[in-house]
Amino acid sequence: MLKPWKDWDRLGLRLFLLMWAALALSHLAAWSLVAQTLRGPGMDARPGPPPVHGDRAHPMPPPPDSFGGFGDAGPPPRSEHVARVPTFPSLPPDLPWRSSLVDYGVRLLVIALAAWWGSRWLAQPVRRLVAAAQGLTPALAQGRPAPALDEAAGTREVRDAAAVFNRMAAELSGQFEERGLMIAAISHDLRTPLTRMRLRLETGEVERSVRERCVEDIREMNRLVESVIEVFRPAETAHPQRVDLSALAQSAVDDLAETGAAVSFAGPPAVVSADPVALRRVVDNLVGNALRYAGSAQVSVELSAGVTRLVVEDNGPGIPEAELARVHQPFRRVEGSRNRQTGGTGLGLYIAQQLVRRQGALLVLANRAEGGLRVEVVF
Repeated sequence: MLKPWKDWDRLGLRLFLLMWAALALSHLAAWSLVAQTLRGPGMDARPGPPPVHGDRAHPMPPPPDSFGGFGDAGPPPRSEHVARVPTFPSLPPDLPWRSSLVDYGVRLLVIALAAWWGSRWLAQPVRRLVAAAQGLTPALAQGRPAPALDEAAGTREVRDAAAVFNRMAAELSGQFEERGLMIAAISHDLRTPLTRMRLRLETGEVERSVRERCVEDIREMNRLVESVIEVFRPAETAHPQRVDLSALAQSAVDDLAETGAAVSFAGPPAVVSADPVALRRVVDNLVGNALRYAGSAQVSVELSAGVTRLVVEDNGPGIPEAELARVHQPFRRVEGSRNRQTGGTGLGLYIAQQLVRRQGALLVLANRAEGGLRVEVVF
């Protein structure tokens, strides 16, 4: 029953009906108010002469003949008792201006209200599309079902857009799921032969120097596999809670200092809302990068204007300004500015950025004026 109407329900038709209704309402409202103005106190009729009673009334003059005269009777005699023509109220001189002002004012008000209401009415599908698009990225990142739009609501253009969005969301969700399965399968298939190779090298008859280099290469491959898995790991396991950021950073610094690393911490107590496990990995990642490329790291917590910052600074070569915006990309390694001989997979900052985003924070990189790199996690 509704299918024919659905085919006709287009944005242009709705705009036409809205404009027609606004014009009709503005005409009716303006006519009503102008009519009330015409019947106002300034338009009352002036009192005419008193009615004539009794014998004082003069009979009406005879009608003229067909030639325009009065025949043999001649024109009627003048008399002071001839009935007077009734008088009508005259329009005040300012009425046209007042009526025009009321007319245009009412029309403008009605059309403005109709435009305001109509814009909200016609923008509802756009707001639903915006809300669904904003929820798509978090849903895909956390492994939740993608949001869907009602394909039977709205005009034909809106229904077509909803259908396209739903297909796109379903395809993206399927691709993310396939990607996770592929990474899991690759990591499983790689770990098994790598483990066998490491065991054979450790127990086989191989020169010690060669064996140590091969084992180190295998460990590096394992670290690469772990890093790739970390990149594609969904965020549904995150459990935000109130965390003492200073205590967590101090603990990470103490653990590294026990191994002989040149790292220090300073800062006031600060509490943030985050997943403590993910936040600890962010601290370890950033401090590890500083130690790898600069040999030392200074960790601190700063509080200012309701904003909490975890800061990691080093005295290394820094990063060229042109590369600062691209070092977050996976497998991105900066030529010349960092030491490539120290290792690294090019995923450290990318993983840190993803973990920071999942906590609702922001990762900011900047070169220090005195040399080195400054990394901030802004809560």
